[in-house]
Formats: sequence, C-alpha cells, structure tokens
Amino acid sequence: MAAVTIWLVLPFLLSAAATWLARGYALGKSLLDHPGERRSHAVATPRGGGISIVACVLLGMAWIAVAHPAHRVSMAGLATGLMLVGGIGWLDDHRPLSPLLRLFIQALAALILGWVLYQATGAIQYAALAFVAVMVLVNVWNFMDGINGLAASQAAIAAFGYAWLLGAGPWLWLAAVLFASICGFLPFNFPRARIFLGDVGSGALGYMLAVLLAAAFSLSPAPGPALFLLLLPLSAFLIDAGFTLCMRILAGERWWEPHVQHLYQGWVRKVGGHAGVTLAYAVFSLLAVILMLAAVGWTAFWIVAGAITWYAAGILVWARLRKDVQLSKEAGQ
Repeated sequence: MAAVTIWLVLPFLLSAAATWLARGYALGKSLLDHPGERRSHAVATPRGGGISIVACVLLGMAWIAVAHPAHRVSMAGLATGLMLVGGIGWLDDHRPLSPLLRLFIQALAALILGWVLYQATGAIQYAALAFVAVMVLVNVWNFMDGINGLAASQAAIAAFGYAWLLGAGPWLWLAAVLFASICGFLPFNFPRARIFLGDVGSGALGYMLAVLLAAAFSLSPAPGPALFLLLLPLSAFLIDAGFTLCMRILAGERWWEPHVQHLYQGWVRKVGGHAGVTLAYAVFSLLAVILMLAAVGWTAFWIVAGAITWYAAGILVWARLRKDVQLSKEAGQ
C-alpha cells in the first residue's frame, strides 16, 4: 500500500510542479493559443503544459526498467516512442510543422511500439494492433483536445480503467504513473484553463493509451473479444472523432484542417461553457470503464454483445445530441 501511495502521490506532485514551470516558460516564450473562429476559448492561453506529463511518465519508465530488469528493453522502446511523439509535438507547439512530417514521426513511434510487442509475444497481430492504435489515438486525442479538461480527463479515466484491469506488474505501474501525472496537470486545465496540453500533451496521451491498449490486448487470453472490451474506455472520443471525420470527408471538406464541427465543440457553443460538457463526457467514459471491468468474467458472446450494445447506444446519443446542437444553431441564426 505504501508503494502504491508513493507511486501515485510522487508523480502527481512532480507533474503539478512541472506544469507550473511549463506555464511560466510558455508565457515567457509567448507560446499562446489565441481565440479564433476555429477555437473554443475566449482568452489567449499558454500551451505546451503536457510536457509535464511526458517528463513524469519517462521517469516512471526509467524506474520500471531499474526495478524490473526483464522489461528494460521494452521500457527503452516505449520511452523512445514517447520522446518521438512528444518531441515532435513540442516542436510544433513552438512553430507549426508539416502534417506529413508529424505523421512520419508518429509512424516511427508506432513501428517501435509494434516491435516491442512483437519481441515480447512473437505475434504479428499484436504488433499490427500497436501500430494502428498509435496512429489512430495520437491523432484522435489531438482532434479532441479543444476545451478545458476534456482530453486530459478522458485519458485519466482510461488510464485508471486499464490500471485496474492490468492488476499487477510493470504495466500496472505504467498505467498508474500516467494516471497520476495527468491528475497533477488537470488542476491547471480544468475548470479554468491556465495552460493547455498543447500538441506535446495530446500526442503523448494518445501514444500512452495506445501502449496500454496494446499491452492489455497482448496479455488477454481471448484477444478477439478482448478488443471489443478494451476499446470501451476510448469510445466517447472514437465515436465523436470518427463520425465527425467521416462526415467531413463525405462533404468533401479539407478534413485534416482545424475545425469546430465535433459534437463537444457545438455543445459548448450551445450551453456557453466548457465544464458541463467535459463532465458529461467523463460520466459516459466512467460508465464505459465500469462496463469493461464488470465484463471481464463474461463469456465471449456476452462480451461482444455488451460492447456492441454500448457502441450502438453511444452512436445514438451522439447523433441525437448533434441534431439538438444543429437545431439550436439554426434557431440562433
């Protein structure tokens, strides 16, 4: 219990201190996100606070490598991938980079994670999932990082769920340090944002969630049904980002450019504040985590049926809320 307490409290305190330093750095360097038609905030706000989470997770990986020598190569690979994703995001926070360059670096990180999983399991399907998970989740978390506390709280809830599911060993400690580090950052980002994650933070969170997803998948005795289960904590973001992206592609829009068409963005405009929307997404994801943990002992049939029912319900809620937001927008014009 003492070890768990230290493992949670220390990253929390270090992350909070590092976020405070990152805010001072961002203000000194004028790294600010200014209000605009494609943004949901009303005042210029420092960015790049996610560097605190990256630093704390890297320290956690170093500790795991020392305490568990058998995992040194794995931790070195994961740390390299995190530094690649976080590093390119940090540079982009200072000066916008080419989307293709960012995708290339993300693909390198994804390949490294795939190699780590292949070395650990010898199964190519785990490596393939790891690659896809990095490429999807890094960009989903970047797309969805648009209002106070949303991306960070969703990542914290998912990390908590994966930590509980993994139960013991190095992967539990990695999930725990991610959770604690995010919690150290959150008071600076919610309910009032004194600093944003920035691309360094959103990318790093997506990468680390891909790591935990791939690790939990590789450790599952029944990988097929497990994938349905393991995606549940991510379902709020996957539904909003996935369906919004599809609609933009079908409309012939430049889908890779910033926009304000996600449900959470329209919902904020309708209600006039960030906190309620962030909390609503949090409730949805907490229920998803509870379902994931409750379904661990179910048969494969009921796992798949329960997960599909959850996703279907989530899509219906998304569609209804989006319709309400659109009607509200049209009524206000």
